Amino acid sequence: MLDLSLAFDLLVAALVGLAVGVQREWTGHTDGPDGRFAGARTFALLGIIGGFAGWLVRLGYPALATVIAAGGVLMPIVAYWATMRRPGTTTDGTTEVVAVLVVALGLTAGLGVRTPAAAVGVITVVLLAEKTRLQQALQRVDAAEMRAALLFAVLALVVLPVLPDTGYGPYEAFRPRQLWMVVLIFSALNFAGYITRRLIGETRGLAVTGLIGGFVSSTAVTLNFSRRSREEPALALPLALGVVAACTVLIPRLLVVTTMLRPPLALALLPVLSPVFLAGLLLIGFVLWRERDTRPAGTPATEPHAEPHAAPHLATPTASDPRPANGLGHNPLGLTSSLQMAVAFQLVLFALAWIQQNAGASGLIASATVLGLTDMDALTLSMTRYAASPNAVPMAAVAVGVGVLSNTALKCGLVLAIGEARYRRHAAGGLAMLAVGSAAGLALGWPR
Repeated sequence: MLDLSLAFDLLVAALVGLAVGVQREWTGHTDGPDGRFAGARTFALLGIIGGFAGWLVRLGYPALATVIAAGGVLMPIVAYWATMRRPGTTTDGTTEVVAVLVVALGLTAGLGVRTPAAAVGVITVVLLAEKTRLQQALQRVDAAEMRAALLFAVLALVVLPVLPDTGYGPYEAFRPRQLWMVVLIFSALNFAGYITRRLIGETRGLAVTGLIGGFVSSTAVTLNFSRRSREEPALALPLALGVVAACTVLIPRLLVVTTMLRPPLALALLPVLSPVFLAGLLLIGFVLWRERDTRPAGTPATEPHAEPHAAPHLATPTASDPRPANGLGHNPLGLTSSLQMAVAFQLVLFALAWIQQNAGASGLIASATVLGLTDMDALTLSMTRYAASPNAVPMAAVAVGVGVLSNTALKCGLVLAIGEARYRRHAAGGLAMLAVGSAAGLALGWPR
């Protein structure tokens, strides 16, 4: 009787090889003076060889399977050796390496593990097809970015696994592994913001600059843009829009952190934070729609970095400026700020553990109000710990919502105290709308 499971295993093995072979043949790697040994048919057959080897392992013939798989692997090795002996051949072993991988993927499929084999096969074809774009992307990576990526790999793959996951200190609130996860999460967010700024650039408008800056610190964006409004009153509306964008992007940032650390809390935060996020999106969309025709055709958009009085973090680097020419700084990971965040998080954990033991829910809301004025990230992270018990999740969500409202009030105070008159009207009005959305979210999410 036909074994349909085996038939599907061998089919996946053959298709993986065929897909790789078609890509190699389509891009011309089988022709010309540098032509390699295998095309679509050969790769499909290599996949089938691996598939049968995996099937023989399942039947209890590992020795025979080893001989068959070794033959499939040996063929591209010999072909590479023969190809490199030809005069004038360019050194390139991609096709041969992929042929060995196809045998391995066919073996994996033959063992019955079809989905991973198919997934890796698709990824392999994409990597082969996107060779030019990958090379172009690597040419744009500078030394600071490469060091940051390698450092992050060490922090995540070497340091994190060796840290203990048990509690120490008062109330057992000090957990080294969880604290290091905080460092990794915010380093990753900083790096993502850095790369985004590299791709988009800081010259595409103050709204985009504020939006990206909000991934790092919406309060810092508000402070810098408020100062700049006094030096460049003509940019009042774009600067105000940048502040609203920075405050709006704070919401998905908080949801990303809570989803990674405490998914139930992220779910409870949706009704609390959705109104303020929607208010920000609607306000940004309305202003962009209203101002779509205000700039004459052919007039260049405002270049934030080209202004003579640009805020420090937006200014164009000079010969005496130690920053790179891209103006994004030497530290893509923002490791120092991430470590500072972890220290603040730990201090807040000790304080919240004491509040939980002695003050109850009222003390929690009071502390969220105060902490939200200065550090929404530390508040959010501490609430992920507080929400370890399902019964504590609703109050933790409310505390985050209270912190957002408190933080919005602080930014409004900065705008009114520092900003230029026209900028104050626009920015304070936008922040007031966000505050209304925040209050509506608290009304929806308050435990009853």
